[in-house]
Amino acid sequence: MKSIMHPCVIFLRAYLVTGQTYSRKVDIDSLSSLARMQMHDDVRMQIVPQKEVDTSPAGSSAMPYKRNPMRAERCCSLARHLVALMADPLQTASVQWLERTLDDSANRRISLPESFLTADIVLSTLQNITEGLVVYPKVIERHIRHELPFMATENIIMAMVKAGGNRQEAAAVVKQEGGDNDLLARVQRDPYFIPILGQLDALLDPKTFIGRAPQQVC
Repeated sequence: MKSIMHPCVIFLRAYLVTGQTYSRKVDIDSLSSLARMQMHDDVRMQIVPQKEVDTSPAGSSAMPYKRNPMRAERCCSLARHLVALMADPLQTASVQWLERTLDDSANRRISLPESFLTADIVLSTLQNITEGLVVYPKVIERHIRHELPFMATENIIMAMVKAGGNRQEAAAVVKQEGGDNDLLARVQRDPYFIPILGQLDALLDPKTFIGRAPQQVC
């Protein structure tokens, strides 16, 4: 195998000579890469129940609260079909017959181009979605404020352990005292957590929970 440059695409590896057949596992590798495109469900979740992003800020003209992420739904539908097409190369590779037969040919002529065409429309639709995506920072901030105390429980527990507390006792207090959006207030009132009260602001800094997300999305 060697690198081959096409006018539009650079293929890092390609078979120079394949004869009538090439390894059927290549098709599995190719189509499995296409079948991994699965971000559209995340977009739908953030549009409908969470209302953190939108593709049409005005919503329905008669019902402004309505959110119908139909393009993301279309991507989900096509991506499901793309995943289903993975069955073809898997089945073909399972009956190799030492790769001496051509019973794969008719199947490949359908499954391969259909997979790439489906992936193409999924990607072009996703591009259309992301280029017109509207983000609502205040909604995201409200969700973070609501969930952050619960996200920070591990940090709180570990800080207590460093201050000489018992991890199991700290975990029991956090879980048993956790209420609806008032966990932080309960922690502040509980004498058990006095040793780390001065650290709470740092423990609850949202930036400590995002990992490498900024670098990944830039």
